[in-house]
Parts: sequence; structure tokens; C-alpha cells
Amino acid sequence: MNIAKKTAFLSVSNKEGIVDFAKELVALGWDIMSSTGTAKVLKENGVPVTDLADRVGKPILGHRVVTLSREFHAALLARPIPEDEAELAALNMPRIDLLCCDFYPLEKEIAKADATPESVIENTDIGGPTMIRSAAKGRRIVVCDANDRQKVIEWLKNGEQDAAAFITMLAAKAEYTVSKYAFASGAYHAKGTYAAIFGEKVASCKYGENAWQTPAGLYAEKNTDPLSLDKFELVEGTEPSYNNFCDLDRMLQSITHMAAGFERNFKSVPKLGIAVKHGNACGAAYGENAEEVIKKVTEGDLQAIFGGSFMANFEIGASEATVLREWRMGEGAGKRLLDTIIAPSFTNEAIEILARKGGKCRLLKNKDLAMLGEKSLDTATRVRYVRGGFLQQPNYTFVIDFSDSQFSANGATVSDAIKKDIILAWAIGSTSTSNTISIVKNNRLYGNGVGQQDRVGAALLAISRAKNAATLLGEGELDLSGAVAYSDSFFPFPDGPETLINAGVTTILSTSGSRNDEMIIKLCQEKGATLMMLPDAVARGFYGH
Repeated sequence: MNIAKKTAFLSVSNKEGIVDFAKELVALGWDIMSSTGTAKVLKENGVPVTDLADRVGKPILGHRVVTLSREFHAALLARPIPEDEAELAALNMPRIDLLCCDFYPLEKEIAKADATPESVIENTDIGGPTMIRSAAKGRRIVVCDANDRQKVIEWLKNGEQDAAAFITMLAAKAEYTVSKYAFASGAYHAKGTYAAIFGEKVASCKYGENAWQTPAGLYAEKNTDPLSLDKFELVEGTEPSYNNFCDLDRMLQSITHMAAGFERNFKSVPKLGIAVKHGNACGAAYGENAEEVIKKVTEGDLQAIFGGSFMANFEIGASEATVLREWRMGEGAGKRLLDTIIAPSFTNEAIEILARKGGKCRLLKNKDLAMLGEKSLDTATRVRYVRGGFLQQPNYTFVIDFSDSQFSANGATVSDAIKKDIILAWAIGSTSTSNTISIVKNNRLYGNGVGQQDRVGAALLAISRAKNAATLLGEGELDLSGAVAYSDSFFPFPDGPETLINAGVTTILSTSGSRNDEMIIKLCQEKGATLMMLPDAVARGFYGH
């Protein structure tokens, strides 16, 4: 292959794979230059290499200054014009056409529990980011991600097609990588004074929430979270929309809170299912039988689930898929249409049953959904755009714990069965748009009153949705005797709990903190209802304000 002789400079902290990359370049006719540490590894593995120190002098200050030389950066910045080429020749430096470089492991050091300002400073790379920026400005081939090495080799072998666009994208990635690296240091030392959002586009959406909101897409940063949205695999249907991703994120919050509550209080996680419409749960259930869980999820709101999204922590097989499509649909009503179904896995038969014409039902899988528990909660800092900037807060990581000494219970002893229903009501209510009151009975969500301006309104909405569900199910008059209700904050007046109790609710979980707490406790005692409370400062469940 007739490729002009060019020079690549390799300098990496992580030496894994660098020898193979160098050998590929040599086979393509490239000369290799390197910094002292990397040069040593290459020479030991039979790669012909020139040590940069032979051209610009040995490293100084105990190897703290290696590549920070005028001559070296001239080789990265020189333009393809006679004047620059003459200067490089006078400096005894070849033009460097490719730079492969990574940085000292700064972010790993910052993440250590015993990290100190001194250790972070010592692991802050200066030469690496500087040479990458010079190479990016000089529009060299910049390889700052080990995952791009083979892509570059293939591009070189295939004739360097669309060279300007290819090199520009590598340069953009290099600048982005440097900015992230520099910010990690700044954020650590500033201790919260500065914040930034970084991400790479991993999926395009046809549009945003509405058809006129274009362009739109999912951006994600490399992370170890197995449940980050970019780690869900599409197995059927068209690419997820902006709204699909929003619903996916909300469902993950709800189902992981469900799992965390069960694991915290009962040391195991049952089969879980949740259906949402516009981010809020319209059906949810738990149990030991997958089909029964799905049935109870659909019965939460037969109207709202139509065209909605469903998530489970168990595999969807043919029988589960059939229940999703057909349960309670009624004679002549056709099959239930769903927009998105998410599970750890799907059988081939299930995919055939769930698929819709035109790919309108998206099936997404992620095996880690089968291993939900407290460790599944999202702990990353939560960020929300506001005009002119963004708000930042810790994530939603509170988990209800019935052994908490701050719990107060007024009324009858609460059985394990009731506690499990409370966990479901709490997990749904605390991940639904506040203000919210959620009603649960017999392992399933009966009514979710979300996004109300007052607590009585939320109670009335939850009851209304439960009544509507009972009517659609042909159950006749609503029976909430033995039901539990969760309120995402305290009741300011007794009218909220009274509304729930009059509808049949016998156990209520709320927070304390109202000046009328004593009146509310007295009301529940008089009406024979159990009231469980945690301090509002500890357990308030506002979400999506």
C-alpha cells in the first residue's frame, strides 16, 4: 500500500493495547516517535521508535516536564506551507501527523475515599491535555480514546475517505475530552462552586416533546451505571422518541424505589411491574407470579395504560406477552396497544406477539433489570435546566425503613402484608409528579392522584381514578376497605385524610410537620384508621416539582 511516510507520536499512561496500535502503524509505513516511558515499552516489544528526548532534551523536574517544549508543539502546529516546513527542518523535528495520547488517571484519584488535594494535583496531567489541544488545532489525527484506535487504522487502510470531516470529529472529541478533564480538577478544588454538564450524543430522536422541537437526542457520558439509558438495547420497533426516554427514566426511578423498599424491609425483591403514561404510574403491582403481576398492573387503569409504557424486572415470554396484549380487553375490543415495553429479556415468541405494524411498539431490554435492589437506585447528581442556567441537587435516594426510630404509628399494628402495600404506594407516590396521593390494595395500585395544587384534590383524584378503574373492570361500586394511601407530604388540615378514610382507606402513610398534626392524629384515631408518619424533613417525597 503506497502511503506517504508520516510520523505518529504515542504517549499513554495506560499502556494496554498501545504496542498493537504502534505495530499497525508501522505496517502502514509510519514512523513512530514517543515519550520516554511509552518509548521504553515499544522498544521492549520490537517496535522501532524514536524517543522525543533525543530531539528536545531529557525530561526535567523529575519527569514532570517531558513534552512541554517549543520544538515538539511546533511539530503539532506547523502548517503545510514551505515556511513552516523549513522551520521544522531547522529544529530537527518531523511534522507529527498523528497523536495518540491519554491522561494521568485524575478522575479515578478524585473518586478515591482517601484522595487529598496533594494527590489530586500530583495526578493532574498538564502535558497530555496541552499536546492534544495543539494537535487538535493543527488538525492532526488525534486519538484520545483507546476505542478509536482500530477505527483510525481501518480509516487509514481504506484510503482516508472524507479526511477533513473525519479529522475534525476527532479534534472535536479531543477538545471535549480535555474540557471534561480540566473541569474535574476545577470542580474538585472548588468544592461545589462550579458545575457543568457533559455528554456525547448516543441517540437521535425524530423530535422532542412536540414535532416542532428539533433537533433532539439522548446524550450520555461514559459511566459504570448498568441502568443508564444508553445501556438499554432495542430489540424491536423504531428508535425511542424523546418522550420514550423521559418515560424510561421515570419508570426506572419508580421500579428501583420499589425494589429498594422491599430489599430494605424484607431482604428480597418480588416480581415487579409498572405502567406509566406521561411519566406517572397508571398501574403497578408486585407478587411472585409474573402473569398475575401483569394482570394487576393492567387493572390499575385500563384506559390510561392503552398506548402507555410498561416495565418489569422479569423476562417477558409468550404467556406474559399475551396477558399484556389481551387481559381485560373485552370481547371485540382488539388487543391492547403499548408504546414501549422494557424488561431484562424477551423470548422470540414474545417479540412476535408484542410487535406492532410500523415498529410502533418499542421493546427494550437490559439484563440488569433482573437484579434490582438498593444498589440500583440512581445516586448521580440530579440536574435540571432553568432559564439562564440549571438547578442541581442530590438524587432521590431516600428509602422507607419501617425500623426507623423516627417512625410514629397511631392505630392498629401493621401487618407485613400492609407494609408491602405501603412500600408500593410510597415508591409510586414519591416518584410521581407532586403533589401526589397513591392508593394501593392487595398488591396493586388502585389510584394515583398526581400533580395537584392541594392535598384534598390529590386524594379526590386518586379515589376518582380508583372508582373509574373499578367501573371499567366491572367490579361495581369501589371497595377500598383495607386499602393503604401514601401522601408525599404532610396534610395541612384533617380534610385530606378524612376524604381517604371515608372512601374506605384504613392505613395512611404521610409525613409530620403540619401545625395541625395533632388534629389529624385525633381524626384517624376517632375513625379507626392507622396513621404512620415520618418527619417531613426526612421523608418528604416531592418529585418533578
